[in-house]
Amino acid sequence: MQRTNYSVIPLLSGFTVIACVFICMSSQAQSTTKAAGYLFNDSHFHLTNYIQEGITAKRHLELMGDKVSRSTLFGIPLQQQWSYENSGTFAPTYYLQSDAPLYYYSFTDAYIAMQYKSLTAAQQARLDPMITGFNPADMYAYKHIERVLRTFPGVFTGIGEFSIHKEFVSSKVAGEVASLNNPALDSILAFAGRVGLLVILHNDVDMPMAKDKAEPVYLNQMKELLKRHKTTTIIWAHAGLGRIVHPVGYGSGANGQRTSTQITVMDEILADPELSHVYFDISWDEVAKYVVSSPQSIQNSAALFNKYPDRFLFGTDVVAPPDQPFYMAVHKMYEPLWSTLTKETSQKIRLDNYARLFDAARSKVRAWERTNIK
Repeated sequence: MQRTNYSVIPLLSGFTVIACVFICMSSQAQSTTKAAGYLFNDSHFHLTNYIQEGITAKRHLELMGDKVSRSTLFGIPLQQQWSYENSGTFAPTYYLQSDAPLYYYSFTDAYIAMQYKSLTAAQQARLDPMITGFNPADMYAYKHIERVLRTFPGVFTGIGEFSIHKEFVSSKVAGEVASLNNPALDSILAFAGRVGLLVILHNDVDMPMAKDKAEPVYLNQMKELLKRHKTTTIIWAHAGLGRIVHPVGYGSGANGQRTSTQITVMDEILADPELSHVYFDISWDEVAKYVVSSPQSIQNSAALFNKYPDRFLFGTDVVAPPDQPFYMAVHKMYEPLWSTLTKETSQKIRLDNYARLFDAARSKVRAWERTNIK
């Protein structure tokens, strides 16, 4: 957050000072998006991995360079336990490398905050830190989020990415398993709505390896949850897909024809006026592979995106990338899509929708902090 030295402007009224600070912050944030040459804003980026190691925020900015205007900044809320009884001297760095449990790692939020605070004001303007280190099955989770805001005012824009139903992960988490019907999750989303925090929520639309003709098991619960929180801006991460949670109707026929498909599922959600606060991100190379898998899937996806150009965001879902080519790989995978979309839709998904949603969240959260943090 940009700091203003009030001692050098004694002649300005309090209202004028506040207005100047807000205008300067907004202009600084928006100018990066409008600068020529940027390819995208990254709505989904992990600075650290499942053992809380990664790169610095400063290094992330170097990788963004002149290709990425702005980016979210979050870790991973879960730590993979290194159990000697399970893997011996092999130290797992990913949740698929061990049968040992995962546990919530709340220090990730302090680490992200301190990484952000180590940057200059101009560097900070390009990043939107997110709170992730809470247990969504804990009725006290919203208090953790509030405590983080009070401890690090001027830092965070939203919460997430955090997960409810996630292939391979949910069953490994120590303690109570999160669910879409848990009042703890309702309290989290309600608090986010009151504060103005943007939410990035991972929830698989279906179970792994689902039957082709079965309706997705979590879809109705997810829609009911979303409708209970109409004042909270929610981004459904990866459009509900996973590594083996494939698109609804995927592989159901030679032409992928089915009464219910992933396209129709998203179309129904986007057309529902009760779900106008819901957005999808198309982050992750596992999602990109489905979108660009064939000329027909590209055309089907482009038709949906062109129909609802304001409701999708691009993100990489890259974890602590070692270099810029690695970081840019997901965007490159989507090149057949970018060339198929209208110019306006492509611009909105890659750049404008991020700026609109995250700028609004920044403004709301800062206003809540001014009122509630003394």
